[in-house]
Amino acid sequence: MNFNFFKIFIFLLLIVSCEKDFASFDSQVVNSDNAINFSTNSVEYGLTTRSEMVNPVQSNNLPSFLLGSYTHPQYGRSNSSFVGQMVPEDYDHDFGDNVVLDSVVLTIPYYSRGIDTSEEGDITYEIDSVYGNSPVKISVYKNNFFLRTFDPFSDFNSSQGYFSNGSLSVEEIIDATQLEGELLFEIDDFTPSEQQINLTELDTAGNPYVAQRIAPALRFKLNNPNDDFWESNFFENEGNQVLTNEPNFKEFFRGLYIKVESNSDGSMMLLNFASSNSKLTIHYTSDNTNIGDSDTGSVDEIETNQHEYVINFSGNLVNLFDNETLIDVSTMEQTNGNENIFLRGGEGIVSTLDLFGGTITNDNGDEISEFEHFKDFFYDEISDEPIRIINEAYIEFFVNQNFSNDDEPERIYIYNYEQNSALIDYFLDQSVSSLTINAKINHLEPLLRDSLSDDRGVKYKIRITEHLNNLILRDSTNAQLALGVISDIASVQNFKILDESENKSLASGVILSPKGTILHGNLSSDTEKRPKIKIYYTEPED
Repeated sequence: MNFNFFKIFIFLLLIVSCEKDFASFDSQVVNSDNAINFSTNSVEYGLTTRSEMVNPVQSNNLPSFLLGSYTHPQYGRSNSSFVGQMVPEDYDHDFGDNVVLDSVVLTIPYYSRGIDTSEEGDITYEIDSVYGNSPVKISVYKNNFFLRTFDPFSDFNSSQGYFSNGSLSVEEIIDATQLEGELLFEIDDFTPSEQQINLTELDTAGNPYVAQRIAPALRFKLNNPNDDFWESNFFENEGNQVLTNEPNFKEFFRGLYIKVESNSDGSMMLLNFASSNSKLTIHYTSDNTNIGDSDTGSVDEIETNQHEYVINFSGNLVNLFDNETLIDVSTMEQTNGNENIFLRGGEGIVSTLDLFGGTITNDNGDEISEFEHFKDFFYDEISDEPIRIINEAYIEFFVNQNFSNDDEPERIYIYNYEQNSALIDYFLDQSVSSLTINAKINHLEPLLRDSLSDDRGVKYKIRITEHLNNLILRDSTNAQLALGVISDIASVQNFKILDESENKSLASGVILSPKGTILHGNLSSDTEKRPKIKIYYTEPED
């Protein structure tokens, strides 16, 4: 909370200082005998684009997790699996006498919202963040790899990071065979459904009725290996230290590994494993004894009742990515940029942007850098005053429609590549919508589609007005920027990229996007679709 307040305070100071910088320039415009006439014009500058592969990225403690398989026509298939720790709702649980296992159910809800309700109370749902509708193979295993909390090779009390390739560091890799303990469930053709889940029970007359309605979810009835897996691990350990506290429990039952494979286009789901509705429920019956009263002569009675033992996901929750790589940009020659901008979410591909990457001839006939021309064009260092005011600045990135993709991402995200942070335009953009995923639409316009051509993607427009004002008025460094696809524009919390040489990170919304796109780069053969910095400005007329 304090950090967010500090950011807002800094931005307010920047706005106030900006007003001061322009005060002398504006004072002659209104109510002045020497009023200045203004004209509005525009200028363009170039930029250089280079795509680069993303190293494995930290994938524990993400706000959500991907599960499934997604196939992009150019980049290939991406599989996302999950391993996570669990803890029971209550420790040192009393299971009762004559315990009999009924069933074990794993439930993980989708992100969904109800759009209609029938007279009977049934809800029609719309599920969010599900990509594709082809079947995938899902296997659920008991995890045997201990996910430690602290990093023994780092500073004291430093949390252990886990990365998308199944590693803990550059040197330490999770043994995949330890993830696959007892097989608890397997389905070869799972496809997400937006249907409400109705749980039925029998009334006293033996007729079924809907006892509970559940929002759409991944819901599996797990197996019982050797017909005693759940009994031997839980019922028979009643009173044992392994079930009495969190550290002992996490060492004893190391959670679940949910593995996804696919031989088709597949389906990818964004799931909230941290939700209280994401749980493993052990249903069982046991005997309860009601003690009689000697004074009244009543006798002891034994009742058999149904019970639940609930285990929730908690602790280290980790996404594991397995990408097919049909396009490897690390093998491309990109010294002067590239013909295309390749972008892929997850452990995928981002593109760096060097603004003002070329040279230009000034009024004296000298060849100078575009950045030097830009600063001289808008600001007079001698008088220490702006000579032109930037009204709007933006970059348009055109989709390369030579590459077929019916599932273009709705949003792309620009950020400071050197500082791993969003631009000032992101924080100053207060545009909102009913869904946070669609916020920041002034700074980062959603994909423009061609309604006359099957809604094919045309271009993205990114406004960087305040970023450029900072370069002029506050002598900010012309830092290298970067571009990536993003699923939720509100999710820009950074997670470390596994790299010994650089301190790089990636926004969670980029990590959690399975999509990809190919845009025209600065060397595109279609010169009209090369990305350019377009600046509209106001200047005084003589």
